[in-house]
Amino acid sequence: MSDRGFLFLFSLAMIAIGVAATGYLIATGQALTLDGLFLILTALLLAAGFALYLRYLIRQAMQSPKASSAAPAAKAATQATANKPAAVEG
Repeated sequence: MSDRGFLFLFSLAMIAIGVAATGYLIATGQALTLDGLFLILTALLLAAGFALYLRYLIRQAMQSPKASSAAPAAKAATQATANKPAAVEG
């Protein structure tokens, strides 16, 4: 598995764990204590950080094929114009 694939799955797992921890704290009633509020804040902040990274990773992956396919076409076009013979005036 590639590094990006592993980071994608790890980010999904961390988001799910953060949301699950928040759900657990709310379901057990621990969210009403000061400690529970800070735990919820920490879990959601962790999930938000990984969600932002996941968003960046997806956008980068979506832009990657466009940039790589445009580069060879531009290179071929510059080579084609460079290989043309010069016009002979006479």
